[in-house]
Amino acid sequence: MSSIDTVICTHGFWSHGVGMYLIKRRLEREYGMRALLFSYQSVRGTLDENAAALAGFIHEQGLTGVHIIGHSLGGVVALRMLANDATAVPGRVVCLGSPLCGSRAADVLSRQDWAEAILGRSLTEGVINAAANDWASHVCEHREIGIIAGTVPLGFGQFVADFDEPNDGTIAVSETRLEGATDHLVMEVSHKGMLVSNDVTDQAAAFLRRGEFLRENL
Repeated sequence: MSSIDTVICTHGFWSHGVGMYLIKRRLEREYGMRALLFSYQSVRGTLDENAAALAGFIHEQGLTGVHIIGHSLGGVVALRMLANDATAVPGRVVCLGSPLCGSRAADVLSRQDWAEAILGRSLTEGVINAAANDWASHVCEHREIGIIAGTVPLGFGQFVADFDEPNDGTIAVSETRLEGATDHLVMEVSHKGMLVSNDVTDQAAAFLRRGEFLRENL
């Protein structure tokens, strides 16, 4: 069991740290963890700039160990930070609906002339041009990474991409895979629903505490 009790909640695309508030509150009330909300420029900032900002945030807190829960693009940012900094403080990572093998919906949008400003730089660099599975697999060699994927197809992505497989409305289950990841769990939840699901937070907390999800309750 990890002795680390601080968790940084990192939001996704087109969002803000406050979007992770319900996760933060449950981690604190039900699990006695100290949870911090981290915000970054998901559209204007580059992937490396946002990864550096996350590293700086951790440094400012004076932490010697910290877990991270990243929703969607937030999980990609967390992995980029770890890929760029081999000396980062210890801790586990949970990615919630993160497009680690690319994103069909984002790829379709990227081919539209009007979508460049909407997609921004981090999503383009860390998902469309080169997905985390291409540049972050080595992180799994020294870091425990847990991934939760959803199968309730409610989200903007279903109107953009033609999903022919289980998906959360924005990201397909297959797009959440990361070679070498410690654990991968599929739950009946939508992409945005992960942010308000007690079950998802409970599973994330379980992974942060013991390095695996709770399958005996499924």
